[in-house]
Amino acid sequence: MASKAQEGIVETVKTVVWALLIAGVFRTLFYQPFWIPSGSMKDTLLIGDFLFVNKMAYGYSRYSCPFAACPITGRLFTAEPERGDVVVFRHPANGSDFIKRLIGLPGDTVQVQDGIVYINGVVAPQTDAGTFEEIKEPQGSQRGTPRCSNDPVGRGGICIKERFVETLPNGASHHILNIANSAADNTPLYSVPAGHYFFMGDNRDNSQDSRFAVSSGGVGMLPAEYLIGRADRIMFSSAGRSLFFFWTWRGDRFFKAVE
Repeated sequence: MASKAQEGIVETVKTVVWALLIAGVFRTLFYQPFWIPSGSMKDTLLIGDFLFVNKMAYGYSRYSCPFAACPITGRLFTAEPERGDVVVFRHPANGSDFIKRLIGLPGDTVQVQDGIVYINGVVAPQTDAGTFEEIKEPQGSQRGTPRCSNDPVGRGGICIKERFVETLPNGASHHILNIANSAADNTPLYSVPAGHYFFMGDNRDNSQDSRFAVSSGGVGMLPAEYLIGRADRIMFSSAGRSLFFFWTWRGDRFFKAVE
């Protein structure tokens, strides 16, 4: 007969196995963790933000569905994404996970002129929101150094970006950042095909998004099947090289809503 110690070990192992199984099912069906590795969505999302992606927000796509039929049938059931949503999706060329803000819906026209977005000919107005400031130093696991509107800035100096509140035609508002005038501040008129979406990063001069073709490293017009889910809330945020460096966690970003 097994001793009480042996029985205790068996029960502990069973508890751990069940916990891992439940966590795996929860992740597969409902939420997927995501760690922000780059600065394309500043200041809405910072490098080192750890969040959960709501995979049920729009229904299942081929990249969020746990069922074998999904890659064949595409979306099992749908709920239309809304302009202004922050969305995680699979890049159509290299398969990596991207996170951007949804700007254009199927059937929309989108154009950027002098850094201002026009959707179906309607301007998305920008109002001044001061500046976004950070230390110019290597950030996150990729150790990228931010670009600044006040460059040249030495390492350890204050890096400044212009900040605005942009309001989309449906009333959704969010911060965007501007570093400098760039070629992507003036684009052709894009027409979003049926079943596709147009995305942009909030850090407008530091984002490879739908303004750029897939062949040049951008996103292009993203087919709906590549959507994974909506980013709703930041769980915690690490300012260090790893999310496990708890002493670098940012105290003001626990359970912060993504807007």
